[in-house]
Amino acid sequence: MKNLFFIAILFFYSCNQKEQIVDKTTSKEIVIEIESDKIKVLNFATFHMNTTSDAASIEFDAESQKNQQDAEEIATIISRFKPTVICVEVPISENEELNKEYDQYLNNPKQTSTYYGEVGLVAFEVGRINDIDKLYGIDHRMEYNYNINTELINAIDSVTYNEFQSDPFKAIPGLNIFEEGLSLKEKLFRMNHPKFLDFLITANADILTYVGTKNSFEGADEAAKYYQRNLRIYSNLNRLPLTKKDRVFILSGGSHTAFLNEFMKRSLKYEVVNTFDYLKP
Repeated sequence: MKNLFFIAILFFYSCNQKEQIVDKTTSKEIVIEIESDKIKVLNFATFHMNTTSDAASIEFDAESQKNQQDAEEIATIISRFKPTVICVEVPISENEELNKEYDQYLNNPKQTSTYYGEVGLVAFEVGRINDIDKLYGIDHRMEYNYNINTELINAIDSVTYNEFQSDPFKAIPGLNIFEEGLSLKEKLFRMNHPKFLDFLITANADILTYVGTKNSFEGADEAAKYYQRNLRIYSNLNRLPLTKKDRVFILSGGSHTAFLNEFMKRSLKYEVVNTFDYLKP
């Protein structure tokens, strides 16, 4: 009976995932490998490979043949995931235009597409390789003020805010994506590192909680708008008619990847796969 109870406990805590648990009767570690029945998601971070309104951007010539070849290599790497559904950072309202562009690419894949930068360069090719008929835009645009600090006298904690802004990459040594000489693959490897993704949430939202006037929350309120935008993107993902057999590839700007990872960690529906099972340094 004791053994049966122990097996039941192991099954409960495994939640259909790989778990390492210590058997108290033998002090040995037991690893249970049971496949999850959740929808597998490859949630992939990228910088925008075209003109962007982001506060910081990476210089990237989408018309460069070398860059196009590098992007095609990334698409080939991602295709090993074998996605059945592709989601991109394009507003839902532009889905018809998105798929019109995608159809044109499928009809002539030798003509490189630079539609939305990384969407045309990477997502279109992933879709072609995996015989996917259509792509889904899941973005939801909302304006918020990155520069609220310049518009008020900060009465919360200007020291912490200014220290971060003076050297944002100090907390994540070795992951500066603006370092000269990096290949596209190395930039994307760094961007998808868990510490870099955490950094993006700090840089895009949480740092603003150190900004505000006396008795007010101007910075926090702006940060909340960014949380809201990403929650709405997640809600758009949940609108899709997915089945448990689907494998979802999401390509978006790094901060959206970071937020979606956090939401899906607690999800009853999705299981985020390890990006580095596909993207090697």
